Amino acid sequence: MVLKIRLARFGKRHAPFYNIVVAHARTARDSKPLEVLGTYDPIPKAPKPGDVNGRPYKDIKLDRSRAQYWLGVGAQPSDTCWRLLSMTGLLEPKYRVGQIQEQIVNADKKHKQKPYVERTPAGSA
Repeated sequence: MVLKIRLARFGKRHAPFYNIVVAHARTARDSKPLEVLGTYDPIPKAPKPGDVNGRPYKDIKLDRSRAQYWLGVGAQPSDTCWRLLSMTGLLEPKYRVGQIQEQIVNADKKHKQKPYVERTPAGSA
């Protein structure tokens, strides 16, 4: 069976809290997982006193060694978990804004270079 690294929702209404879990792909979201790798709290927390940034942050706690193990044996992260794992440095980010913008510009240039209709000489027809 395919293993997935995904989020399992806990918490209250309007106050979500997620466990990062390893589970079989066909099981329900909140069913018993094979292993809990960590937690993710998407609600921004106020910055700590003396913090240089001074910006709110979202809390991610992850057992990196176990996550690395499950990725090594073939567990496939969901898109959201891929983003979280890339924030912790375990995976490369799937999408980067600069790369996407560059691809759009390059595609636009390629599209403009090709003529839509080739013109035939007037006397050959």
